[in-house]
Amino acid sequence: MEYTEITYEVRERVATITLDRPRARNAYTAVMADDLADALRRADRDEDVRVVILTGAGSDFCVGADLSSGGFGVSEGSGATGPEHWQEPAGRCSRTIHEMNTPVIAAMHGAAVGGGLTITLSCDFRLAASDSRFGLVFSRRGIFPEGASVWYLPRLVGMTTAQDWLLTGRIFGAEEALAAGLLSSVHEPEEVLPAARSLAEELRDNTAAVSVAVIRQMLGRLSGMDSPYPAHELDSRLIGDLPRNRDAAEGVASFLEKRPPEFPDTVAEDLPAYLPWV
Repeated sequence: MEYTEITYEVRERVATITLDRPRARNAYTAVMADDLADALRRADRDEDVRVVILTGAGSDFCVGADLSSGGFGVSEGSGATGPEHWQEPAGRCSRTIHEMNTPVIAAMHGAAVGGGLTITLSCDFRLAASDSRFGLVFSRRGIFPEGASVWYLPRLVGMTTAQDWLLTGRIFGAEEALAAGLLSSVHEPEEVLPAARSLAEELRDNTAAVSVAVIRQMLGRLSGMDSPYPAHELDSRLIGDLPRNRDAAEGVASFLEKRPPEFPDTVAEDLPAYLPWV
């Protein structure tokens, strides 16, 4: 697929997806949403991609919905329900990330506002520049949160902070976001992307693709359940299979031999078939 509002690059098993409307401060559009969803699925299908970095070109990560036309680019009747019901644009991205096996790192700088923030809430890591500014400004535009942010945000920062940020719609900085648990780390502006790249390389070089895929889905799907028993049942089956697990054997051998691991299993071929979401 040819992309018009993002760029896609794979280098040394790390895919970098860049929001690429710098003159519009990467304002979010339906076209960008479709580009992102396709690129994310493309990376997830590629066995040569171990990690995805999501970033933005120019001075800002993303200022949210493109309001240059005076509206939100939504046609009347778009919200109709049904088996194939319309999905709002930010959710197309956050849902795709949630369903991926490949970990995703958001590397943000400048403004990350509205949909420009909610699309990152399902990422595994959020890194930001020290001068970054964030805002969930929906209440100040007379609209509603999207990207399933009311599900993700309280799990990341707690209900009290989620209420503050969503109800007031105020702008807040990187240090507040870091203290609340929204961010993994804060860096000088010129160091955000290199820090994301370093984290991606750590994941690429030291972890097993199947293990990472299972863990990120267990966190996303099991951590919010009403009791620990479903997680324990799946844990028991996964651990019980370790004697037949080639990655586990390599993990132990590489540890004992004090060498980097070379995990043989692939997500395409070796995910346990009994996983509830497979």
